[in-house]
Amino acid sequence: MAGAARRAATLRPLVQQSTPARVAARVRRAIANGDFPPGSQLHEVALARQLGVSRGPLREGLQRLSQEGLLTSIRNRGLFVVDLTPENVEDMFLAREAIERCAAAVLLRGDHVAAADALERVLDQMARAAEAGDSHGVAEADIGFHEKLVALTGSERLRRIHETQAAEARICVHALGSSYADDVLRVSEHRAIAQALRDGDAELTDRLLVAHMADAVRELVEASRNGRVARQAD
Repeated sequence: MAGAARRAATLRPLVQQSTPARVAARVRRAIANGDFPPGSQLHEVALARQLGVSRGPLREGLQRLSQEGLLTSIRNRGLFVVDLTPENVEDMFLAREAIERCAAAVLLRGDHVAAADALERVLDQMARAAEAGDSHGVAEADIGFHEKLVALTGSERLRRIHETQAAEARICVHALGSSYADDVLRVSEHRAIAQALRDGDAELTDRLLVAHMADAVRELVEASRNGRVARQAD
């Protein structure tokens, strides 16, 4: 208990001083929630006023998001939320696929039944949301499933890398929306992945993950080409 108190006292000043980190976290969350659609411009003056910070910490926080790939700088124009062009979508899911296939492989070498049990609890939330017609709840549980898949590996580095991918996933989810039929299918796809993991079937688990990612890419690329997602102004 005394050790925990010492750690809390040691960390408190750092948290208070980390304004750029808090800026990055809040803007990241706003982007993930769809408050800033893909391709939209961020205006520093308005953001600084809304967040109650000066321009210096704001710029540092936004720079972190640029390094993560959530924002892009266009010369003489400013900062924009990453646009869901076909090229960006394919690159996003290339990274997600690599991380999650790696995570599944790690879980299959360990107690994959316990891992499947943990994923099933997320799937139960997803199924309840689908039955209630709560598409937002389904989407959040969908993202939570993939976050849990990675977190169960126990690899902090893998989890940190995947954190940005989860923010990008939310951008995609909010850009597309869904229907009841889509939500029911989403639950079914994720249950199949969890069951393959439970069975210890490495080949099927990997194949289902790849197919799941490919379906998402195909839908997002089609939506982008048909103008059903926000795009940057020319």
